[in-house]
Amino acid sequence: MEDATRVESPDARIVALLRDGQPVFGIFSGDHTPESGAAMAEVRETDFVFYSLESGPFDLPAMGAYADAMTEAAGDRGARPLMLRIPPIRDGEGEARSRTADALAAGVAGIVFPHVESATDAAVAVSAIGASGWPTRPDGAHVNMLIVEDRIGVENVGAIAGTEGVSVVFAGPGDLRRAYDGDMEAVEAAIQTVLAACTEADVPCGITAGVDDIAERLGQGFRVIIVTQPEALSAGRAAAGRTDLD
Repeated sequence: MEDATRVESPDARIVALLRDGQPVFGIFSGDHTPESGAAMAEVRETDFVFYSLESGPFDLPAMGAYADAMTEAAGDRGARPLMLRIPPIRDGEGEARSRTADALAAGVAGIVFPHVESATDAAVAVSAIGASGWPTRPDGAHVNMLIVEDRIGVENVGAIAGTEGVSVVFAGPGDLRRAYDGDMEAVEAAIQTVLAACTEADVPCGITAGVDDIAERLGQGFRVIIVTQPEALSAGRAAAGRTDLD
């Protein structure tokens, strides 16, 4: 792969929180620039930064520059880990495995697999992370996050969530709105179907949320929340009773 930021071992805070049954909060990265990375260093209430290379060039060096700037700006406080969304497995299993390996070598804490449609996809995601994955290994440091955001994925979510080694299953509201043609009752039913499957499989469930609904989503049982605005992190932490900051 091209040169990118590498670390000796990933920041394992996400695994530690998941293992302890704590809610986990993430925030979208913003622009893929060093300036945005430096600014993100000031968002101390997040547990991770969600960085997406699902579409466009798979530019790990740009991600590395973003991470370097965040690390430099954070100084002794430490930068938050990156969770990287890669293109869907359905676009090519071999490519997904290669991109996962390259991203892990670049130092990300985990891989987000979008448009997961089946238990077969879930098994690919787990095996692509390999022996360093949690909970495949109790002491694993990397996580996989599988986004269910298509009708077929909702239909198969029980098998997806039940796949051994899955770290998090995430309901993707944006693409579910497209999948269900804007029928918001159907979208919410799909979201709740994903949550129920995760509860049955004892797998943490994730969703996006904002200031107005983050407390409600936590109350419903969602344990991984990704936000756009830092204000939602404050609201989520308050609702969850999380006061830890470093």
